[in-house]
Amino acid sequence: MYKILIVEDDGIIANSVMKFLQNWGYEVELVEDFNGIIDQFVRFSPQLILMDIALPLFNGYHWCTEIRKLSKVPIIFISSTSDNMNIVMAMNMGGDDFIAKPFDLNVLVAKVQAILRRAYSFQGEANLLEHRGAILNLSDTCLMVQDKKVELTKNDFRILQILMENKGKVVSRDQMMTHLWDDNCFVDDNTLTVNIARLRKKLDEEGLEGFITTKKGIGYLVED
Repeated sequence: MYKILIVEDDGIIANSVMKFLQNWGYEVELVEDFNGIIDQFVRFSPQLILMDIALPLFNGYHWCTEIRKLSKVPIIFISSTSDNMNIVMAMNMGGDDFIAKPFDLNVLVAKVQAILRRAYSFQGEANLLEHRGAILNLSDTCLMVQDKKVELTKNDFRILQILMENKGKVVSRDQMMTHLWDDNCFVDDNTLTVNIARLRKKLDEEGLEGFITTKKGIGYLVED
C-alpha cells in the first residue's frame, strides 16, 4: 500500500482528497501542524506528496526545497495559481507534476497512479530513519544533520543502519560483524572497534555526541 502525504491548508479540499484516495486503497495522512511538515514527512515516510503552494508560515516551494534535501519522493503541486510562472517555478523547485484547482478527483488519481508507476516500478520504496535530528536515507545512503549532508563510508552507513533500525535495542558485536562483512571473510575483531570510533568522531563533529552507546562486553545501541 502506497502512502501519500497531503500538505493542504483548506480542510474541505484536504479531507475530500484524502477520502477519495483512501477509497482507492492508499494510506493517507493530512498535515495539520504546518510548522512540523518535515517531522511528519520523516515519521510517515510517504511515497508521494500532494503539496499546495499557498500555505501558512512558508509556501509549498519552501517545503519542496527542504524535502528535496532528504529525498527524491515524487511531489505533485496543487494550486489555484495556475499561471505559467507558477507551473514553471513548481517544476524548477523539484516538483514532478502540477494540478490546477479546481480539479477532478479522477484526474488526480490518474496522475497519482502514473507517477507512482514511474517512480517505483524498478525500485523499492524510499525509507528514512531519524534520531536526534539525524536523518538516514536508506535509498541513497545519505545522512542529513541540520540541513547538512554528512559524507559516510560504506561501513559508516551500515553501522548507522543496523543501529537505527534497532533503536533502543543492543546490537551485539557478532551481529554487527555479520552485517558489515561477509561471513566467509576473516576480519579482526578490533576492526569493528576502529570503525565505530571513526564514525563516533564524525558524529561528534556534527554535534551528535553520545549518539552511539557502548554496552561493554555486549555490543552497541542507539538509545530510544
